[in-house]
Amino acid sequence: MRYGILGTTQAGRADGTPVALGGARLRALLTALALRPGRALSPDVLIADIWGMDPPADAAGALQALVGRLRRALGRTAVASVDGGYRLCVEPDAVDLHRFERLAAEGGRALAAADPASAAALLDEALALWRGPALADLPDARVEAARAETRRLDAQRTRLAADLALGRAGQALPTLAALCQDHPLDEPLQALRLRALRDAGRTAEALAAYEEIRTVIADRLGADPGPELRALHAELLRPAPVRDAAPARSAATPPGPATGPAT
Repeated sequence: MRYGILGTTQAGRADGTPVALGGARLRALLTALALRPGRALSPDVLIADIWGMDPPADAAGALQALVGRLRRALGRTAVASVDGGYRLCVEPDAVDLHRFERLAAEGGRALAAADPASAAALLDEALALWRGPALADLPDARVEAARAETRRLDAQRTRLAADLALGRAGQALPTLAALCQDHPLDEPLQALRLRALRDAGRTAEALAAYEEIRTVIADRLGADPGPELRALHAELLRPAPVRDAAPARSAATPPGPATGPAT
């Protein structure tokens, strides 16, 4: 079985056939189990995940009924009863969130090892797993969902850094511009955008963008940009190195003697 919790909760068989999961409570139960694959979860934990602060009068009975319905949907061996609780019998890589984390980590290591092509391929595979907001069917998973979204943004940054390392600054700029608009105080992301503008030969735009970033940081945080952005700004202000050219003949140098037939 494969499970998806990066978006509306899904389950699918090995041949790709989707499994009908039914209502919101059933999807919440599967999300809670898939978030911690292979781990035994107590009824108290699952009841809090599914119903939050408003559990039913017979919460233990309601949970047991939900587990029965989930077993009928997935197969009886998919959810085991262990240590007074329940466990989803699956390896982490069968859950899209955990597969995303593995691929994103491998992509980061590839970029650090100066292999941006492999990094780009791994990160593309990781980011393609996202279909919507993480843990969308788990009512009170704000902390876990925010953590997953943070890791997604980290992966997006690393993917864009791979584009720059591959000489694709112009290709990366539209995505960078959109992400920077959504995350105006994310200085590493803003630094990537400035580098992409510089690498694309748009230094004047990079300098103007720095001023915009500096103003936003000052207005919202009452602070200056951090060391990375300041150092990058200093680089942008340095004149571009002049390429060596073949020495031109000075205008003051008299032409060589004309050669021709003797008279």
